[in-house]
Amino acid sequence: MCGIIGYTGHREASGILLEGLRRLEYRGYDSAGIAILSPGSPARVARCEGKLGRLRDLIALEPIHGHCGIGHTRWATHGRPTEANAHPHRQGKVSIIHNGIIENHIALRTELQAAGCVFASETDSEIFAHMIDRDLAKDGSDFRAAVARALGRVRGTWAICVLHDDHPGEIVAGRHNAPLLIGLGTHADHAENFVASDVAAILEHTRRVVDLDDGDVALVTPKSIQVFDVDGRAVTRAERHVDWSTVAAEKDGFKHFMLKEIHEQPRVISDALAGRMSYEQADINLGVDLAVDGVRRILLLACGTSHHAALCGKTMIERLARIPVEVDLASEFRYRVPIVEPGTLAVAISQSGETADTMAALREAKRLGASTLAICNVVGSSIARAADQVIYTHAGPEISVASTKAFTSQLTVFMLLALHLAKHRGALDDEALRLRMTQLAAVPEAMGHLLGQLPAVRTIARRYMHARDFLYLGRGLGYPVALEGALKLKEISYVHAEGYASGEMKHGPIALVDENLPVVVIALRGPGYEKVLSNLSEVRARGGKIIALATMGDRDIADMADDVVLVPDVDEMLQPLVATVPLQLLAYHIADLRGTDVDQPRNLAKSVTVE
Repeated sequence: MCGIIGYTGHREASGILLEGLRRLEYRGYDSAGIAILSPGSPARVARCEGKLGRLRDLIALEPIHGHCGIGHTRWATHGRPTEANAHPHRQGKVSIIHNGIIENHIALRTELQAAGCVFASETDSEIFAHMIDRDLAKDGSDFRAAVARALGRVRGTWAICVLHDDHPGEIVAGRHNAPLLIGLGTHADHAENFVASDVAAILEHTRRVVDLDDGDVALVTPKSIQVFDVDGRAVTRAERHVDWSTVAAEKDGFKHFMLKEIHEQPRVISDALAGRMSYEQADINLGVDLAVDGVRRILLLACGTSHHAALCGKTMIERLARIPVEVDLASEFRYRVPIVEPGTLAVAISQSGETADTMAALREAKRLGASTLAICNVVGSSIARAADQVIYTHAGPEISVASTKAFTSQLTVFMLLALHLAKHRGALDDEALRLRMTQLAAVPEAMGHLLGQLPAVRTIARRYMHARDFLYLGRGLGYPVALEGALKLKEISYVHAEGYASGEMKHGPIALVDENLPVVVIALRGPGYEKVLSNLSEVRARGGKIIALATMGDRDIADMADDVVLVPDVDEMLQPLVATVPLQLLAYHIADLRGTDVDQPRNLAKSVTVE
């Protein structure tokens, strides 16, 4: 959630900040602002409620000049989405932007008010501005140390950037449980550096980045960066090169990022498989050493769409590798006092690698003695660095808030992980493993065929776009697909939708079925197919409108459903990969037809970095 960018260098800062914020819009936000500092003058702040276009208009009317500045897009936590609550916050000579939550903000605010501080906003973030300004008013010689002292008094999460009027050209940045990185300038003739919460904000300018660790505070100037750890010791953090291109973050002719990302899935699956399957050796190379013989139990920890991928991963691993697997909502894991026994492998799944609940669950599992593995998309992210080992999904930047290609790339990695474990536990012989690899390698082509059905799915979407409720039913691996399909619809179209295991329909949801209720049924051939047909009959008998996902060649289901979408006949373990695509398209087209903001749905953020 929220977006941060900072710049210090030789160029006018306002354009760089605004363009960086534009590239962070996908994270979700409800207000935006920038602060720019010029030598000899106080920092000037421009901010507003609403979208970034309003901020651009304000700055066009009253330009702000300077070569050092910070910018922010806010997603409201403490305080309403208003101009007064927008960042940057300014107090005295200090301007700050902050992502995260201050847990002890009430006590700190009360203390500061008792000392005479007057607050201009409802936010917890403004506390930083008051504390730092008061500290530097006493002794303004060490800007970085003053910020570090303020951070030392705070409990919670933060990614923070600070300007001070008496320190032109300097940005002090710090992080704790929220993403923040430094971009190293590459201009041959002039010095410059960047700060950002997401590499997408600075890719236009540099691919060289330094990730800050939790507790780090950095002093960034055009010519240098100095990083200090939580104990105030000067440290060196490794530089890395980012491979993502700026083109990958543009719409490339599609109406929405979500539609582009749905169409990218065949390539994404191919990228996730590339170099990881060896037919000659009949083996899977994931670049990790899991000490398979010692793995007795696996915990999968995830939220939202990643949780649905984990539910599929459970079946894949248990069926193929015969290792018991539990799936936990990461937000609930710590609070059930979990049992972690020797031989437990905890796997954290997150697209961004910054999901706060998943990070907390991973740390708890690690504290209890589990070995840890991350499955995520973003290199150098917090979860990737916190886990003992990591498998990257190689999905590339996912801009739309509603996750699509990240989900299918996670499913692909789970299948590879299941095959890897099965191979090294002797649960699959070489011939069976090669067959599975061949089937998996054929999925991108099957996905491409499905994407050719876009007009048919849009026709179905037009028929049901005014429905107030949807019910999604699936059995076995179709159940998490039903959950994911319902989630996509409610996320972007604001239509109420629920996913259920088909066998649970008679235990309550059947009471909802009438002639106004569309019921989406994942009815692919495989175990439980006949039982799914029975569910279809029960819905039809009560007048429900049936949209069925069926296997190509299935001639029986057309007589039982109002609308049918046919998907390629693939192995049961791979059905979630192909079945999810039409549901993504259905959700997309209903949302598009209803005129909602598909890429930035209300109240949602791309990366949920607070619990």
